[in-house]
Amino acid sequence: MDWRARRERFRALIGAQPDSTAPTTAPTAATCVHPASVFDPISARIAEDLGFELGMFAGSTASLTVLGAPDLIVLTLSEFAQQALRINRACTLPLAVDADHGYGNALNVRRTVQELETAGISAMSIEDTELPAVFGHARSQRLLPLHEGVGKIRAAIEAREDPSLVICGRTSAAAITSLDDAIARGKAYQAAGADMLFFVGLKTRAQLDAIASAVQRPIFLGGTSAPELLDRDYLASRGVRISLQGHQAITAGYRAVYDTLRALREGVPPSQLRGLPDAAFMRRVTRDADYERWLDDYLGGAENNA
Repeated sequence: MDWRARRERFRALIGAQPDSTAPTTAPTAATCVHPASVFDPISARIAEDLGFELGMFAGSTASLTVLGAPDLIVLTLSEFAQQALRINRACTLPLAVDADHGYGNALNVRRTVQELETAGISAMSIEDTELPAVFGHARSQRLLPLHEGVGKIRAAIEAREDPSLVICGRTSAAAITSLDDAIARGKAYQAAGADMLFFVGLKTRAQLDAIASAVQRPIFLGGTSAPELLDRDYLASRGVRISLQGHQAITAGYRAVYDTLRALREGVPPSQLRGLPDAAFMRRVTRDADYERWLDDYLGGAENNA
């Protein structure tokens, strides 16, 4: 399939040209958007129907969807890429993905880019957290040495074949080490060719102001509940083009499944269940009209092909 159009829409959204060798600052008139957290084909179609500009497929939601496991980096690249492809096949929504640490070292990052680019994603982040947890540090997070993080970004840039694919350098340094370290890492990943910079762990406007004044790439802001960082007009003025709100949709869906199954188990008749979608909703999200047309076109009988 040709994924270029959706990748170009993603780049237009963040105001970045497909040339990672030149510093890029998104236009001041640009806006900050919240992506839809999606995890399977129908959730992505729902997001598209609701008018979201892009979808976000995270490692945590992938682990829930594929394995029913917490986000402990036990999912494999192949499993992640396969689910990303299923999502992309089902809609035209540009999809950003959290590729964790690239599933290994810089050589693994190259393979990760190849697989995810083939799966149709529009953007991917590579983070500098030491993953998975190592012995003696199971409950804490540590960062990779800066030179190793830079090597991963360089490997990602060199591995992609479609220059419109966005490579995002991600760091949680603000939460793990210091704001100064986060700025140093952002600048280093920018110099290595990252198209966008993803910062996690910010809590104040002063932190974002310091980062925004130091880097010249569009900013992706990790999920935060800090009241200071919820104003999208302010975020846009500081170069934040995407602000992640979290992944509530998948957990809300699981709760709905639980409540429905529990009600049935307790003897509630199906006709009395609450919160069920109507037939029109299911026809829309399964793209029933397309399949009905294809049935008529391809299987309707000789009289339809005369």
